[in-house]
Amino acid sequence: MSDNTSKKNIQAIRDIQHFGEEGGVTPVIDHSCTSTFLNTEDMEKVFQGELQGCYLYSRHSNPTVVAFAQKLAAMEYTEAAFGVASGMAAISCTVEQLLLNGGHMISSNTIYGGTWALFQNILSKRPNISISFIDPDDTEAFASAIRPDTKFIYTETMSNPLLTISDIAGLSKVAKKHNIPLVVDNTFTPILVSPKQLGADIIVYSCTKYISGSSDLIAGAICASQDFISQLIDVNSGVAMLYGPVMDSHVAYQLYSRLDHLPLRMLAHAKATKFLVDKMLKEGIENIYYPGLPSHPQHQLFQKMRNSPDYAYGGMITLDCGSLKKATALAQLLQEKKFGLFAVSLGFSRTLLSCPSASTSSEIPEDEQKKIGLKPGLLRISVGLIGDDEVLTKKFISSYNKVCRS
Repeated sequence: MSDNTSKKNIQAIRDIQHFGEEGGVTPVIDHSCTSTFLNTEDMEKVFQGELQGCYLYSRHSNPTVVAFAQKLAAMEYTEAAFGVASGMAAISCTVEQLLLNGGHMISSNTIYGGTWALFQNILSKRPNISISFIDPDDTEAFASAIRPDTKFIYTETMSNPLLTISDIAGLSKVAKKHNIPLVVDNTFTPILVSPKQLGADIIVYSCTKYISGSSDLIAGAICASQDFISQLIDVNSGVAMLYGPVMDSHVAYQLYSRLDHLPLRMLAHAKATKFLVDKMLKEGIENIYYPGLPSHPQHQLFQKMRNSPDYAYGGMITLDCGSLKKATALAQLLQEKKFGLFAVSLGFSRTLLSCPSASTSSEIPEDEQKKIGLKPGLLRISVGLIGDDEVLTKKFISSYNKVCRS
């Protein structure tokens, strides 16, 4: 991908403008839960599926949520988008809609623990649904797993927490050959990677993370064709409409505003992360999962996929401390030294630390964790964007030496 792609999606954010009723430079927050039909016949047409684009009820659509969705869709190069209450709501609504009549799905096996639990512990228990989990680095294995009843392929641009990079273009070719959609979770890499430009059909987000940037709200989004979004909110068979994971209009307003500075925040996250990794390497710390390292298995692939080298390799690092005891001890000391906060989630302005095997990936059984290389001693670091990089790095190095080298 070229720098021009990055400039285009940043400009797309800039070009979306919504004004308040009295000409305000920001959109109003629409509090209404229901909307008036000036023509009584139109309401009947909406319920019969004959009329699209009308505001009906906020479980179906809300002007403020639509404003945010339009802005996100422009950034993602998709025809449309839909805001929901959480990232898991985005994932569950998407896959449930695609599996409405049952069938087989193929998923990366290194996905976020909550997603894995949804697929394995809920969906796979239904008699008409089956799931194949595949190594995201093996495109041929995805192709081999295709069956006549396969409905879609699911993966993450950058996996959580192993930071494995999926070959989206390669998986897209497999999906298109069999006329099925490719669904990509791009939560770790907004702005950095544009899955639609690489061939993805549906992009899902936990907007709680980088898109929000403040760890003060829960939200999710689905970016796709207008046809798929219309299916999701169909009053008779739309999973999003009938399950009702509504995005609050106040949340939508916050996200709408924060998209404007998402590119700047991602630049700052990426810069701070690369600085920390470079210092770690100089200190001889080598057990690092980070796609910016030439030793990373998909280093060259990510270089081809990213929109611009300005964003380096994102804001995430995973470090193997050797054992869960050392990982938690290091996290404890780093929190005491005010390097970061021991908390799940990511994309916050301050650094967040967590031990995936005992937290965000704990839903995955130990034998499966071993199979995919998710070691007990992993420490996931979501690098923040504020503070003196030099001072923070010194805190990290001294803490690491005390815990992991003593």
